[in-house]
Amino acid sequence: MSPPSVGPPPDNASTGRSRVLRARARVILTTHRSSPPLRSPPPRQGRGGGYPHRRCPHRGDPSKSPRTPGGDRLRLRPSTRHRHRHRHCGPSIPGRRAMWRHAARRSSAQIRRSGVMSSSSSPPAPAAAAGAAVPGPCIVHKRGTDILHDPWFNKDTAFPMTERDRLGLRGLLPPRVMSFEQQYDRFSESTPSTSPNFRPRDHLISAALSNVACDALAACCVAVNSFRSLEHNTRGEPDTIVALAKWRILNRLHDRNETLYYRVLIDNIKDFAPIIYTPTVGLVCENYSGLFRRPRGMYFSAKDKGEMMSMIYNWPAEKVDMIVVTDGSRILGLGDLGVQGIGIPIGKLDVYVAAAGINPQKVLPIMLDVGTNNTKLLEDKLYLGLRQPRLEGEEYLSVVDEFMEAVHARWPKAVVQFEDFQMKWAFETLQRYRNRFCMFNDDVQGTAGVALAGLLGAVRAQGRPLSDFTKQKIVVVGAGSAGIGVLNMAKQAMLRMPGINRSGEGHNQFWVLDKDGLITKSRKGLDPAVARYARGFGPEEVQDLHEGASLVEVVRKVKPHVLLGLSGVGGIFNEEVLKAMKESDSPRPAIFAMSNPTTKAECTPEDVFKYVGDNAVFASGSPFSNVTLGALLSGARHITDGMLQSAAECLASYITDDEIRKGILFPSISSIRHITARVGAAVVRAAVDEDLAEGRCDVDARDLKSMTEADTVDFVARKMWYPIYSPLVNDK
Repeated sequence: MSPPSVGPPPDNASTGRSRVLRARARVILTTHRSSPPLRSPPPRQGRGGGYPHRRCPHRGDPSKSPRTPGGDRLRLRPSTRHRHRHRHCGPSIPGRRAMWRHAARRSSAQIRRSGVMSSSSSPPAPAAAAGAAVPGPCIVHKRGTDILHDPWFNKDTAFPMTERDRLGLRGLLPPRVMSFEQQYDRFSESTPSTSPNFRPRDHLISAALSNVACDALAACCVAVNSFRSLEHNTRGEPDTIVALAKWRILNRLHDRNETLYYRVLIDNIKDFAPIIYTPTVGLVCENYSGLFRRPRGMYFSAKDKGEMMSMIYNWPAEKVDMIVVTDGSRILGLGDLGVQGIGIPIGKLDVYVAAAGINPQKVLPIMLDVGTNNTKLLEDKLYLGLRQPRLEGEEYLSVVDEFMEAVHARWPKAVVQFEDFQMKWAFETLQRYRNRFCMFNDDVQGTAGVALAGLLGAVRAQGRPLSDFTKQKIVVVGAGSAGIGVLNMAKQAMLRMPGINRSGEGHNQFWVLDKDGLITKSRKGLDPAVARYARGFGPEEVQDLHEGASLVEVVRKVKPHVLLGLSGVGGIFNEEVLKAMKESDSPRPAIFAMSNPTTKAECTPEDVFKYVGDNAVFASGSPFSNVTLGALLSGARHITDGMLQSAAECLASYITDDEIRKGILFPSISSIRHITARVGAAVVRAAVDEDLAEGRCDVDARDLKSMTEADTVDFVARKMWYPIYSPLVNDK
């Protein structure tokens, strides 16, 4: 029997249209019987398509506009109102949605997902591709070249011939149909250029870090059509130029085909994480105005005050789970980069998608542009942000307040992560919003959680029980938001240990230094967040250590077990400091160089092992907070210190005793998805224990409470998104 026709019916044949849609459902569901429920994702505005307003009966109906939390109707433009409420409206076809829901139930009833590895001493961890079942058909609102220009729906040469006919793509693509795996291999591996005259250096006018040079080198890679070929053909070129060229190649793939892009990231996270995030993202932010090609994310500026509640509905996605926002005031260790700091939220969310399995259709990078105090940027003709000094005081807070209210009005369940805010605003906004919204500050809390896991691992590496963490002498270099965040979390962990005064009085195992040296109580004008860690006067103090003492002097006299750097000053742990650490009271002194990007790291591993010795324990890199996925899946109203500490303790326990003996404090990034599922489950259980979990979608708070530890890990693993092509059906 020949397959039913799937061509577009005439506009006046509603009965025929229904038959065609049912025929499409039969064709697709016959092929994908094990697919999850059918879903109809929102059209991607601004990517070559629009919304089918033409026939929607609800267009311009004030009664359909969304409400604020207080119950008032938002006064939106008719097109905005329609987009929010009826983005899937199309031609009026009686029974169409009921038919699709029925088909979805038939399909979803057959879904079976599994894939865990277990051990006798720990709950099962998820398989890398947990949840990678073939997804159900997606109804799209585009045809032809509009599909090819939408990176979310575009499959390039992987469109099967049936889809090419359905979507009007036949003749718009080369005739060969490639599989997902063939596309993956084509991007990742091909033979280097065979041209004997191919010389990348000839294409570089200079080794300067310029957009022209980056474009030239990226063009070289296009000529040989391979990421690996670029590595082969650019040996000996400056690292900054090569890193930016790699970023451009990945960024172009992201612009063209998001599904393939995230598959490449997931399978090569160890190689590509340094390209999409630190250290390369620092170079990207410094040169963002020159590298800018197409917008990604949203921009809220001081000029938009009073308009943010309506602006938030300009984002086309109906649902957003995760937002990363920055004001660009303290980008890594690079300082105030203004609007160019948008590269940080973009890169961080790409890491969350690849490492934590958050759906990329439900993430949103945001830039809060309140001006910049960087005179170099203000004088740069290419600078894309507001050309004005930064707002301060109540003016600044009023902009952030309005932004947070707008986000909460549209997506009340979204997790909002504040990233790279200067210290005064990092603590101010955290205290201002943490009990009103589901938010956290990654510099103050996320970095602290990862650092605490490393500190607990260092105790184990030194052959001591975890209860001895309270006796560790820790020198912290850097009194900014990250440094104080680590101190706060480490202090809280110590107070939870047995035998410690819960008030914390009389127990200070930290020596904190900033650019002026050791911080003591004799210093005037101390920030309250820092003052609680200032050294005082009394018998418990180290003799002859005074206000402003140098790092070398402090290390020599304190003989710390741990030296932790969050200063943003590259090379501050010099030969003299590291040789002083060799006289530590611990047989295995631990050195953490945690500043980013790499040029700002306090020292290198080579220097540590050269000057401290092979018995030293060393850790560095970009911390990745694992609290987000657990907070999302638990439906937590707030993110608490208890949830963050549970994440840190779970991460620390992931390392085996054998790895600890080798000086390994953090697991390999290649197993990041397994780790994220375990840590996410710990966060879910912490939220349940604190009675903050409200559940999510088909899993409510009672279901979460009834889960065992292993069940929770499996639940988190099954909810992690994995990139795979969905069959596409046009809605017309």
